[in-house]
Amino acid sequence: MPLLEIPQVRQITATIRLDESTASQIDQYAAFLHASADEVVDKALAYVFAKDRDFQEFLKSPKAAQVRQSLRIRRAPQNGAVSLPVSTTAQIPKAPAVATGAGSRGEAA
Repeated sequence: MPLLEIPQVRQITATIRLDESTASQIDQYAAFLHASADEVVDKALAYVFAKDRDFQEFLKSPKAAQVRQSLRIRRAPQNGAVSLPVSTTAQIPKAPAVATGAGSRGEAA
C-alpha cells in the first residue's frame, strides 16, 4: 500500500464576473497564502458549500438535480485550437477569439 494517496481531480476553466474589489482581495489573499487565485476561489467556495447547512439540505432535494447550468465553462484547447464555451447554443466566432488562461482575474477553476 502506498504511503501517499494523491487524488486525481478533474479541473475545468470557467469564466465568472466579480466586483473589482473582490478580484483584488482574491489576488491579495492568494499572495498572503502563497497560492494561486484559482486555488483561493476553489477552496473558498468548497468551504462555503460544506459549511452552509441549508445548502447541504437543498442538495438532498429533487430541486438540486433540476438546476440548469449557468456557469460559463470552457473546454481545454487541443492542438492550438481556440477555446470555445461548452454550450449547445454557443456560436463559433468568425475570427479567432483570444482565450484567456486560467488564473487571470475574473476566472475561476
